[in-house]
Amino acid sequence: MKALETTGRIKKWGALKLDKPLAISGKRKVKVIILYSEDEDIDESDWLTSINDNPSLAFLNDKKEDIYTLADGKPFKL
Repeated sequence: MKALETTGRIKKWGALKLDKPLAISGKRKVKVIILYSEDEDIDESDWLTSINDNPSLAFLNDKKEDIYTLADGKPFKL
């Protein structure tokens, strides 16, 4: 057997979604080992990657959704 390391997310319903497609051609049966930390915070870049790759948010790439500009609103200063 060959080994391959990649990253992914466990969805609410328990399904595994990989961050990137695997470089394996054809249909194959695989064994999966899940390693995770119970007390580790998720890195912000991981959140941004998962949001960017989420197909349910693809509509935000539509130009019709781009309704705000940098001229809108007032700067927030503490």
